[in-house]
Amino acid sequence: MSTKDAPKTSEVPAVGADSPFRQEHAARDEAPQFVLPLVVRIEKADPPARTDALETAARAVLVLLTDERAHGEGEWAEAVRDWQDARIRKVVRRARGAEWRKAGTLPGITVHGERAEVRVFPPVPLDGWPKELAKLQVSGTDLDDPDPATPQAPAGAELPVLWLNPDLDMSAGKAMAQAGHAAQLAWWELTGAERDAWRESGFRLAVRTAARERWAGLSGSGLPVVRDAGFTEIAPGSCTVVSDHPALRARL
Repeated sequence: MSTKDAPKTSEVPAVGADSPFRQEHAARDEAPQFVLPLVVRIEKADPPARTDALETAARAVLVLLTDERAHGEGEWAEAVRDWQDARIRKVVRRARGAEWRKAGTLPGITVHGERAEVRVFPPVPLDGWPKELAKLQVSGTDLDDPDPATPQAPAGAELPVLWLNPDLDMSAGKAMAQAGHAAQLAWWELTGAERDAWRESGFRLAVRTAARERWAGLSGSGLPVVRDAGFTEIAPGSCTVVSDHPALRARL
């Protein structure tokens, strides 16, 4: 797959047997490895709700992929191409107060949810994080929803839903990265017109935990599935999220 064309509008889905989310060894394993940094704002007195943070992180990935700076001769284009030519990695760190303000001085995009704030940055080498981001903590991203009950599936068949595996216990930071993967997989599978419609909606989406009785059907349906590389928290090859975009569902 030539990922130089992956973010562009196309009538041909960009993800298939050569998806960078596959677990098998591929040529992209030999390429220099990059990571997409995301920073979630978590103030002690007013942390965001978990679902809000997950949805905001997923939208942040899509916002970066479609930013003009990530295309053609844009200032982020080369980094985005290098990142997509290797394994697709995302790391979520947390910040508050002065740390958040310092992170905001670096080139990036802040995406707002209902109350969540996530800043996404252009990809960086795996071992070359800016010092302002490298010192931020990966741990401590445990967030909760105000209502302990799992949020219900959103009404309306036209809203994309990223379904989390109900049998995996992931921190909010890990789940945010996985939701970002799922949004990216869905984006790559869409046609140009479908991408335009999603972008014009402001990348509306929902993140929900699937009911256990539905998970096998969802993960085996033919919709895009994120399989984790197993670097942190969960076993390699674990199916973490299913990308249930209405346009993709209609093609099953």
